[in-house]
Amino acid sequence: MAQDSPTIGHKHQRLRRLRQSEALRAMVAEVELNKADLICPIFVSEINSQRTPIASLPGVERIPLAELADEAKRISALGLKSVLLFPVVDPAKKTNDGREAYNPNGLIQQAIACVRHAAPELVVMADVALDPFTTHGHDGILSSDGTILNDETVDALVKMSLTLASAGVHFVAPSDMMDGRVCAIRQALDFAKHEQVSLLAYSAKYASAFYGPFREALGSGARGLDKKTYQLNYTNIREALLEAEFDEAEGADMIMVKPGLCYLDILCRIRARTQKPLVMYHVSGEYAMLKAAVEKTWLDEKPAVLETLTSMKRAGADLIVTYYAQWAAKNLF
Repeated sequence: MAQDSPTIGHKHQRLRRLRQSEALRAMVAEVELNKADLICPIFVSEINSQRTPIASLPGVERIPLAELADEAKRISALGLKSVLLFPVVDPAKKTNDGREAYNPNGLIQQAIACVRHAAPELVVMADVALDPFTTHGHDGILSSDGTILNDETVDALVKMSLTLASAGVHFVAPSDMMDGRVCAIRQALDFAKHEQVSLLAYSAKYASAFYGPFREALGSGARGLDKKTYQLNYTNIREALLEAEFDEAEGADMIMVKPGLCYLDILCRIRARTQKPLVMYHVSGEYAMLKAAVEKTWLDEKPAVLETLTSMKRAGADLIVTYYAQWAAKNLF
């Protein structure tokens, strides 16, 4: 006489069965990190005549324009697909209004043309903000009483974006957090027949303590500068959702959350509300902390970096801006 089948309960569930080998774990992995997911930042410098290490960003250098073509070829040869350009500008060219930002023959405009020629397969993105070009280090134009002038700044960012588009940029990436700049830039690009130039909006950019090494690398003089009147309050979630919603409605092709590790919840919330590609910026302070721990032998670099970047993918990022891009391309894939 056949016995009744045993009742299957929770105690019979063996979730570890799918973790028994590296091959099996790879088969059921829910998130995969690829080289194409990584955007490589480049600091292009006109104040250095040779590649210059950045002390607070070990492994990252300022690249003079004369060596940028070789750097672009090196990045492409590693299998990376995109770069994000930042200018390190001669202090003599900085002004209160940052007008050098839209010099058609300026550093960043020349850098775009250089990368496009040297490595035409790379997607070229350029940061759009005034802080590298202002004497005060703010992302906008200052009034006489120290107020950031929103609309006047937007006008300057539009001019800058048009010169970047003329230089051949694929993506303009406004990082300034001025109200209405996405709409103004998109309309100006379209009117000037630059409809194919895409727009990556720094939509949820928080006023963060983790930007210090970047500001030193850029030479903006903004270390410790208070940008809380335009960057987001780190206590807020709904404000970030509104910023992302507005930027998408105004024509952003991709949405960014910045910084990374402290804002995975923000990325996840935005992911649930949009079908647009999402970008997370693994910022300089986060990179520097990992490097410091590795230097002290407190962390094993390869698994720590892989876990960090994968956490951003798991939270909903399609792409990640990281100073680890070149290192990761050599060591993780």
